[in-house]
Amino acid sequence: MASLSGKKVLVIIASQKFRDEEYQKPRELLEREGAEITVASSSLAESTGMLGLKVKPDILLSSARMEAYDAVVFVGGLGSTEYWENPAAHALARKALESGKPTSAICLAPMTLANAGLLKGKKATIWKDAAGDFKTKGVVYTGKPVEQDGKLITGSGPDAAEAFGRALIEALR
Repeated sequence: MASLSGKKVLVIIASQKFRDEEYQKPRELLEREGAEITVASSSLAESTGMLGLKVKPDILLSSARMEAYDAVVFVGGLGSTEYWENPAAHALARKALESGKPTSAICLAPMTLANAGLLKGKKATIWKDAAGDFKTKGVVYTGKPVEQDGKLITGSGPDAAEAFGRALIEALR
């Protein structure tokens, strides 16, 4: 039985250079459990992942409304830095967390959550090369592959994509 039937997840990818596995693996796991995925980006043009995967976003990030979704996922990769200082991305993340919904990010994308003010004093992880910047935001950096603090779920990179997806499923149940 699909345990997430009826659940809707907003997956945010960079307009270019998202990390393929961090998009594919959680999506595959969530859909297998019955969740419906909507992909948002800063552009509706086809996005190419760092390993060549092509994804056509469903909606613009600026038109996404968190009320319509049960969780949000910020996919990492080099391109995800485009959301680090993006007010629309910050607003979506804040709205998700304030509404008690799983609010997640993987690889470099957890910095978006940190810059939105959501990770201060919270346990979280990020791609190891960004750990220094992460700590300056008051984040309790753990370095674990996947870290969960309440409804906040963060992953460290492509090797953690499957465990990150599983943590999302558990949080949505």
